[in-house]
Amino acid sequence: MSTDDGTSRVVVGVDGSPASHAALRWALRHARRTGATVHAVGAYDLPGAGGWSATAVDVLFDEEQARRSLSEELAAVLAPDDDVPLVHHVVRGNPAQVLIDESDGAELLVVGSRGRGGFASLLLGSVSQQCAAHASCPVVIVRPETADGTPPAGDTP
Repeated sequence: MSTDDGTSRVVVGVDGSPASHAALRWALRHARRTGATVHAVGAYDLPGAGGWSATAVDVLFDEEQARRSLSEELAAVLAPDDDVPLVHHVVRGNPAQVLIDESDGAELLVVGSRGRGGFASLLLGSVSQQCAAHASCPVVIVRPETADGTPPAGDTP
């Protein structure tokens, strides 16, 4: 449940969605209160990559795009003077499995309730459902914030 320096580790999945922004803010608030280190994880997958019938993909381009997107999201959410310890990285693979793997040894796994893909009618996205069912640590599923940046009714900051 801790990092190499002995602090607790909170893993948060980021994908650029409004719920992901809310999850990152939630993880940062939690880490500020508990002294934990936040590990922001961006996952990307290449559909069909490696198969004989797969379309041509540029793995380096996709990884660079994922890194750029993660950096942009962190810059949009983090305050310039934020002192919460933050580690961030991008991992290639199925987003749910990447986050489940990253949850090993973490204090918490924080994910948004709905990401970029999937069906609008789902109350929870498939990634958050998979994480809730299979993560190695407690999972916090965060709903998107309201337009003014406040948590939805009933949520505590």
